[in-house]
Amino acid sequence: MTQGTGQQLPGTGTTSPTPDGAPRTPGSSGAARPAGKRLTGERPMQGVTPDSLLALHAAGYRSVIERLGDGPMLDVGCGQGFESVRFVSEDRPVFGADYSADAVEFANQRWSAAGLRVAQMNALSLGYATGSFRWACSSHLIEHFDDPEGHVRELARVLADDGSVFFLTPNAPADFENPFHIHLFEPPELRALLERHFHNVEIQGLDAVPHVKADFTARRVKANKVLKLDFLDIRHKIPREWYIATYTRVLPIAYRLIARGDAGGVTGITGDDFFVTDDLDATTMVLFATASRPRRP
Repeated sequence: MTQGTGQQLPGTGTTSPTPDGAPRTPGSSGAARPAGKRLTGERPMQGVTPDSLLALHAAGYRSVIERLGDGPMLDVGCGQGFESVRFVSEDRPVFGADYSADAVEFANQRWSAAGLRVAQMNALSLGYATGSFRWACSSHLIEHFDDPEGHVRELARVLADDGSVFFLTPNAPADFENPFHIHLFEPPELRALLERHFHNVEIQGLDAVPHVKADFTARRVKANKVLKLDFLDIRHKIPREWYIATYTRVLPIAYRLIARGDAGGVTGITGDDFFVTDDLDATTMVLFATASRPRRP
């Protein structure tokens, strides 16, 4: 929530604290990082991120929307809010949380009239009262944490006793090397983590039609060729923050080179090319987990 909005937070009865311009524990959308080191290079942004990747994110949000009912909702790591605003309905007020002051300001300016209210918060220490939300979403966020259990625990805390949260995260065997992805999951590990904090857990996958999976595979092959130029493996020998800083600056260029022709929807890939499935294997692109009825300490 930006300074001066005075928007009320559910369950608190007060307005949010004025942010100081930096999260208490900086990182990608609130992921734990040493002070002053922010992971910003991977944030989906319209006009920068390839359309095929935006379509993958959009399909995940659509799959969440299809499972929602009435009641307040929280989208953690909401970024600029262009997907979060899709959750808003007459009977479902939606709140967003993100560590980035710039993203929060943009989201509030662009989407507040549509009913989306966004606050600057650390996703490991959310400024909401216990049991505030009926629904929550963590889309492509949990893999960015040094301590993913802390993120799950905090979402369980802010959910109502009958609440549900949806997690979307890359399937470890199908993911590509990415310094922002600190902790990747396979289905059994994700299930075990969520079951420590929720009574009901369902693990499904978000996958794509064959020609779209082939497109992502071809892009991965191109990227691997680029990585092979680092035949001395320097990227893993230098300080990690140097690798992250370089990756952040190079990623927009790499998107344009590796996915040339993707901008503007030239590939024809849309959210309709992705679907939720119960059939999981090593090629399943994304894990889609539903966790309900939080366990209370």
